Amino acid sequence: MPIANQDPVAVSATMDNPDICPPAHLLPAGATGSRRKRLWDLGTHCHCPLVGVSLPMEVLRRLVNKSLGAQAVANDYEVHAGAVAEAARRCKLSELMQAELESRYVREIQAFKAAKSSLAVAELWVNHLKAGDVAGAFWAALTHPRCDAALQDAMCKDLHMFQHQAGAGVRLEIARFNALAHENAVLTRELGKVQERISRVMVQKTAELDRVQAELLRLRAESIAKDSRLAFWAQDYAELQASIPQLDERQRLQKRIEQLLLRQEEQDQLLADCRRKLQVAERSLLERARPERMDTSAVMGVEGQQVPVRFDHKVVLCVGGRTGNVANYRDVVERVGGRFAHHDGGVEDNAAVLDANLAAADLVICQTGCISHNAYWRVKDFCKRTGKQCVYVESASASSLERKLQTLSTPVVQDEFPEESS
Repeated sequence: MPIANQDPVAVSATMDNPDICPPAHLLPAGATGSRRKRLWDLGTHCHCPLVGVSLPMEVLRRLVNKSLGAQAVANDYEVHAGAVAEAARRCKLSELMQAELESRYVREIQAFKAAKSSLAVAELWVNHLKAGDVAGAFWAALTHPRCDAALQDAMCKDLHMFQHQAGAGVRLEIARFNALAHENAVLTRELGKVQERISRVMVQKTAELDRVQAELLRLRAESIAKDSRLAFWAQDYAELQASIPQLDERQRLQKRIEQLLLRQEEQDQLLADCRRKLQVAERSLLERARPERMDTSAVMGVEGQQVPVRFDHKVVLCVGGRTGNVANYRDVVERVGGRFAHHDGGVEDNAAVLDANLAAADLVICQTGCISHNAYWRVKDFCKRTGKQCVYVESASASSLERKLQTLSTPVVQDEFPEESS
């Protein structure tokens, strides 16, 4: 019986009861109910694209196995065809597919609830179709209360074309995938070669690292041994220091001696420079005074029968005298051809060296005015015992020494040993 000839109250009750709600193509075009359609309420031409797009194959096979209570042995096409056939009526499998679709596409269902007309449903469908999100939108739009038969047909046509385009895109993607797979295989082979080289390098580096670590351990052991020896030496040195009395004072004196030796070298160098300058100045004075001295010597040679004394490189030892006049004494002795030697008489020079100096001298000059009593008596006793010639000079000046040496040129006093008390 057509729905238009039925009682309106009965039709309303039928629409409100989901178990006896008629299919959508049997509802009047102006229906305004708010109850969403069920899977088995849709037209049979909607079941195939809906099951194929909105239910993934593994999910559909799981639902079929659950409805059968056993493992389905059919292929994917047979499972799909059986599910499409069962979706046209209310049964266990259709109820399982209904529950799965409702729970899977809650977000899309909530989005389509805002549509209050067929045009609004169509606009939402077009937006999802352009975005490529058709699985949930197809289910939400088909089951919407405002989705009429014309909109269902249009949506099925849109989905049919979308699947064609998706198939073409899939073929392109498959070709691109195959190219990428080939490139991946080439890169995998290259990666294998690189990994093999890296493995060899890693083995070499590991061996080298082991060698370096072994060398490091050896060097650390040597360092520890050296540190131990240094510690033992430091302990021995500390014990040696403790065993030597007044070590600090001796070290201080040693440093002082080294400083004094350095200073003495500097002073000796300075003294040598002064002596050279003095000799140059005295030679200049002697050269200027030579004519006058030659005249005086000629006169004395005639009148007093005196001839300048010459020592012919004999050693002349001067004992005592002023330290500042030693250079002058040296000049006086060297001017008459002698080799000068000096001993201060025990002031700074060691008195034990005096005997050795006396033994090496050919002539001894004793500065009685600037000499210690001990040195004077040692000089006097040595010269008497050995018969060595000794000249005693009271004044410490160089002129007195020169005059005393001049007396040695006279025949009367040349072989005498004058003595003067100190």
